[in-house]
Amino acid sequence: MPTKRSKDRNQNEPLHGLRILVGRARHQASVLSSGLRKLGAEVLEIPFIEIRRPRSYRPLDSALKNLAAYDWLILTSVNGVDAVWDRLEELHLTKKSLHHLKIAAIGPSTKKAIEQRGLRVAVVPKEYVAESVVKSLREKVAGKRVLLARAKVARDVIPRELRKLGAKIDVVEAYETVTPASSRARLRALMEDGQRRPHVITFTSSSTVRNFLALVADRSAHATPELHRARFASIGPVTSSTMRELGLPVDIEAKEFTIPGLIQAIRSATL
Repeated sequence: MPTKRSKDRNQNEPLHGLRILVGRARHQASVLSSGLRKLGAEVLEIPFIEIRRPRSYRPLDSALKNLAAYDWLILTSVNGVDAVWDRLEELHLTKKSLHHLKIAAIGPSTKKAIEQRGLRVAVVPKEYVAESVVKSLREKVAGKRVLLARAKVARDVIPRELRKLGAKIDVVEAYETVTPASSRARLRALMEDGQRRPHVITFTSSSTVRNFLALVADRSAHATPELHRARFASIGPVTSSTMRELGLPVDIEAKEFTIPGLIQAIRSATL
């Protein structure tokens, strides 16, 4: 992929001529895709991830009915926010039931989603990863009851470390992420087509990395030569760590671990 500005690019379209693959869940792809298109990129959308309701809402519902017992609520994604508010509505609970809580959000998108529901966010870490959430809450959670609503499969950094700090934490499944089988044929065909193969492939979570490899090859990246004809862009260090673990190089990494940060990193890397 070209690393310097091509002659036919201009200041308004620095990504002109580049094909960029976006693998976010269908309902979340628009922000990343539109931002890249504004910079002139040809965006290819094939979801690597699909958000589904958990097999049972019983643990989440039980926690929401018992919100008065908690001091803190931690939400680590917009998907978690959506799931919690959907269940609150289903249970006929209003936002008043959350007013006594201090709320921690892992990043600006999650914070915005909470504030759009009319609630204040007390803590957003400086870096939008689990370790930074723990650091931000270090002096605040000893002896406190904490509710963490998150995906079915997630890193255990937050519950493990907060318990060490003296918090009493309940972890409930709000949603699960799965590999969309419908993407398999499309993705394999794309990667095998030399005329359409993307110059850049974006990853916005560890799940998108694992699912991409499952969809494209059902085996490790080391055994898939065509993958290395693309450059790989990561939203942040946790995603990058998963990429390296599974054999993908990290060619581009966002300095700010957000979608705008990822767009900026791709733009900077291709100038």
